[in-house]
Amino acid sequence: MGNIYYEKEADLKHIQGKTISIIGYGSQGHAHARNLHDSGMTVMVGLRKESPFWKRAEEDGLKVVTVAEAAKASDIIMILIPDDKQRAMYENDIAPHLKDGAAIAFGHGFNIHFGQVVPPETCDVFMVAPKGPGHLVRRTFESGAGVPCLMAIHQDATGKAKDIALAYAKGIGGTRAGVLETSFREETETDLFGEQVVLCGGVTELIRAGFDTLVEAGYNPDLAYFECLHELKLIVDLIYEGGIGNMRYSISTTAAYGDVSRGPRIITDETRKEMKKILGEIQSGRFAREFILENQANRPVFNALLKKDADHLIEQVGERLRSMMPFVGKKLQ
Repeated sequence: MGNIYYEKEADLKHIQGKTISIIGYGSQGHAHARNLHDSGMTVMVGLRKESPFWKRAEEDGLKVVTVAEAAKASDIIMILIPDDKQRAMYENDIAPHLKDGAAIAFGHGFNIHFGQVVPPETCDVFMVAPKGPGHLVRRTFESGAGVPCLMAIHQDATGKAKDIALAYAKGIGGTRAGVLETSFREETETDLFGEQVVLCGGVTELIRAGFDTLVEAGYNPDLAYFECLHELKLIVDLIYEGGIGNMRYSISTTAAYGDVSRGPRIITDETRKEMKKILGEIQSGRFAREFILENQANRPVFNALLKKDADHLIEQVGERLRSMMPFVGKKLQ
């Protein structure tokens, strides 16, 4: 089990007086930049000139410069743009301007682990990855709390990479909740697996399969939507708050019996074998290669699959039902 670090084990002095650049101002970028700024750090945001986030970052009281200008001026560069955009931006706008002894940081290990970004040996390379979306990282920080983070050191050129990474995590509020030490490999492979098999791929396919089964059997699509999608949040919240046991304690006896007796008939040995196969594809780099080539080809398969799923009946039913529930679908800032 990796070490877990809290407030007393991290010291902001390791990043005070340094210039920190946040590359990107999306979900994670805006939260990192604003939290570090509020922690008293010297922060700038690096964006493309045409970025729609430029004005927003300035309105939030932050200095905004081009990515190349940020790389020239910075001691710590946190790259928080999408995985498929990082290699080109790093090679074109960051690498030519890096200082010896600078730190390059990431919110996800994909590009380092799969060799798409290869920093010089003269730089520290670390990861601080909050385990929650950016709006939550920001909101919890403002309330005096924080979101747990993962931390990893890939390269320690200065001998101070871990101190800097922990200080950075403290600056965004992570040490208030706990910072778990891991590796780029472990974070990348478990993150991809969780997304594909459970959190995104597994859940969305299970939802659609349940919905389709009810509709094909002649049940009202509206009812199928409520039973297979809408109520999912209630169950996930119970699990989030107290684990699977808490959920089973909170639901009806009928539901709990159906859970323990029928669940294993859905997630079968065959499903578990497929999970292991997907994990193998991640570990071998097969998924990374597929994803990289898909983006180089302008995403033909990705776009086709997204279009197919967007046309599914559950999306049409859901859009209509959510429009009648004003408390659902509130935009997150």
